[in-house]
Amino acid sequence: MNPPKTDARRHHDPDVRGFASDNYAGAHPEVLAALALANGGHQVAYGEDDYTAGLQRIIRSHFGATAEAFPVFNGTGANVVALQAVTDRWGAVICAESAHINVDEGGAPERMGGLKLLTVPTPDGKLTPELIDRQAFGWDDEHRAMPQVVSIAQNTELGTLYTPDEIRAICEHAHAHGMKVHLDGARIANAAAALDVPMRTFTNAVGVDILSLGGTKNGALFGEAVVVLNQDAVSHMKHLRKLSMQLASKMRFVSVQLEALLAKDLWLRNARHANEMAQRLAEGVRAVHGVEILHPVQANAVFARLPHDVSERLQKRYRFYFWDEAAGDVRWMCAFDTTEDDVDGFLAALKEEMAR
Repeated sequence: MNPPKTDARRHHDPDVRGFASDNYAGAHPEVLAALALANGGHQVAYGEDDYTAGLQRIIRSHFGATAEAFPVFNGTGANVVALQAVTDRWGAVICAESAHINVDEGGAPERMGGLKLLTVPTPDGKLTPELIDRQAFGWDDEHRAMPQVVSIAQNTELGTLYTPDEIRAICEHAHAHGMKVHLDGARIANAAAALDVPMRTFTNAVGVDILSLGGTKNGALFGEAVVVLNQDAVSHMKHLRKLSMQLASKMRFVSVQLEALLAKDLWLRNARHANEMAQRLAEGVRAVHGVEILHPVQANAVFARLPHDVSERLQKRYRFYFWDEAAGDVRWMCAFDTTEDDVDGFLAALKEEMAR
């Protein structure tokens, strides 16, 4: 059968490449094929469809028999819903100062979630029990928001990774204080690929209570999920998702994408490739005099410092973002569709601009 005709036309040049964000990449062809597969006939709305039921089985295969997934539209929505689920109206969340929930979500956790973020400066984006204790106090002080949750990201906003033992220590410390642990897993696949362990090894197996599971940055068109790992830690998730405007009526189209990624190894293949391209980029950058890599390159991000004018010229050739413009710090991201030619072309451009 011939594909249906459409009046739509392409508005972009598919040969233009960039290193600004893994969100710039399109959807993986296997994900697009899964969407087409789910598109026939009628399915019950609001999550009572066969694809969402199938996703639950896949989620349990990754995170254990009691895990339950709640598909949502996007990463900010996943974090806001997850954090609301483990806080009271007077609750607060301890997180790294550099955490995505603090610097890149437009105040949504506080404004929409109605909670307080208690931030801690960290040298590498990672919390420790000692750093958590800088904000873990005042539970009986009515003048202070009550610390109820520790939120970590894996991998972190600075591209660094926690070991499973480090997350275990955080969970044990938080739980000893009566707090729960949320993991922002927007790039959880990249972390699992880099550590070469199953996702459960640094989530439910070490005490994480609730997880924001990413899909978009790893080849999905749209869609993430809140995964409840500890059923005793949350209540009324369905109501919270609806109240937070994250309930998809045609949920099968979110669920089938996550199914396509997670049912076999597409999630891991995509993440491994993105990580490998970041390593290739980092190796090339280290050979360029005058460019400094700022953090260990452990997943699919490279943070660097170089002259401001060089970055501005380079941005006209390849899209990327300043991380700290005053200091000259930039971030370069690799995605599942980044090629060796993309990396080598960028390195050549970097060398040319540094030589000017």
